[in-house]
Amino acid sequence: MANKPVIVRFYRFQNRLREKTAGLGGGKAAISEEALEAAQQALSKMSEDYPDWVSGLIAKLQEQHGRCVDTPEDRRDCFEAINHMAHDMKGQGGTFGYPLITAFADSLYGFTSGSSDFADNRVELVKSHIDSMRAVIRGRVSGDGGEIGKKLTDSLNDAIEKYSS
Repeated sequence: MANKPVIVRFYRFQNRLREKTAGLGGGKAAISEEALEAAQQALSKMSEDYPDWVSGLIAKLQEQHGRCVDTPEDRRDCFEAINHMAHDMKGQGGTFGYPLITAFADSLYGFTSGSSDFADNRVELVKSHIDSMRAVIRGRVSGDGGEIGKKLTDSLNDAIEKYSS
């Protein structure tokens, strides 16, 4: 039995990504100053509205916490809902000038991810996270918050230490 010769073909496709992103001339992509200014104004407006918007999410977190307290048999569902809201919040705080919201939401997200422990002390930790976020928004604590931000972070860390043991 003779082996049939194997035919190998190489295809080289032209990478047209540069043409798609920088125009057919192959020049550099540019964003107009007007577009940048419009985007900056939109971001500034959204930043002004962020505290009101995130207050609504904090109220929803509080509702879920209340469900955890009132109906312990539904805690798995409550923790899942809290986890989804925390995920959304952690990606937005820093964008709008509230990195403490991002930090606290990230902590809450990690705390509620994949856990099968829904004991009372974990419900109290959820409350501590919510209270910390509420304090940031009520006080309009932007940036790192200085001394107030440090105290809020230390307070949350103390609660985590207390209720985790």
